[in-house]
Amino acid sequence: MTIYEDNDFFIETEKSEIPWLKIFTKEPYIELGDLPKDLRSRLWEVYDIIEFEMRKYYNPTKINMASFANMLPRVHIHVMARFENDSYFPNPMWGEKLREADLNLPDIEEFYKKVINALINKQEKLS
Repeated sequence: MTIYEDNDFFIETEKSEIPWLKIFTKEPYIELGDLPKDLRSRLWEVYDIIEFEMRKYYNPTKINMASFANMLPRVHIHVMARFENDSYFPNPMWGEKLREADLNLPDIEEFYKKVINALINKQEKLS
C-alpha cells in the first residue's frame, strides 16, 4: 500500500509483524549512482525522516536499512524497525525465523500519519 507520494518518490508499506516502509524513486533508476546528485540527497532526507519518526514512535532495538534490488531491479530502500523479541531478530527479516513473536506495538496507522506529516512539512519548507 502506498502511504505517500510526491514528484520524486513514493513510499509503500511492507506487510510484516514489524513496522517496515519502502522508499521508491518515481523514475526507475537501477543503481543509487544513477540518481542525479540532488535527488540522491533528497532520498537520504526522506530516509532520515522515516528513521527519525520510526525511532521516536516505536523505540526499536535497531533500525535496519536494506537495498538489494536483485528481484526488483530499481532503486528502493527498505526501512525496518527491529525488536529483540521479533520473530527473526537478530537475523534479517529475509532470514531464518527463530521464534513466534507477539509484539504489542503502537498503532501503525498513527505512525504512517506522523511520517506523512513530517514529509509534507519538509516539502513545504523547501517550497
